[in-house]
Amino acid sequence: MNQEIINAELKYTASRSSGPGGQHANKVSSKVQLVFDLENSKAFTEEEKLILFKNLKNKLTKENYIIIFSDESRSQHKNKETVTDRFLKIIHRGLVVPKERKATKPNISSIKKRLERKKKQAYKKALRRKPNLD
Repeated sequence: MNQEIINAELKYTASRSSGPGGQHANKVSSKVQLVFDLENSKAFTEEEKLILFKNLKNKLTKENYIIIFSDESRSQHKNKETVTDRFLKIIHRGLVVPKERKATKPNISSIKKRLERKKKQAYKKALRRKPNLD
């Protein structure tokens, strides 16, 4: 992952924020949209791209773009920083490969505890049954 290439490939667009805001909101474009083309990016190796496609599949559009918005602040610059930080966090989390789980057997004490709980539960349920009068 090359941070400089990523920063060069980020595309920002500004637009007016939605919702109430009076005169200021009607004349200032403070909402920032970040668009990143993951498929055609030169910042990642092919292996990294495969990992990102797998881990970020719910954040990608059909054209494999990552799109993030921010209109939290009244300042376009702060919204741009916010969007960039969010994007970088998403990318860093997407590149993390989880450890493979090793299958293990339950130990003897946990097996004994489970069987004891089952016996107690069975006894409790047996007490609830109607008595057999034969």
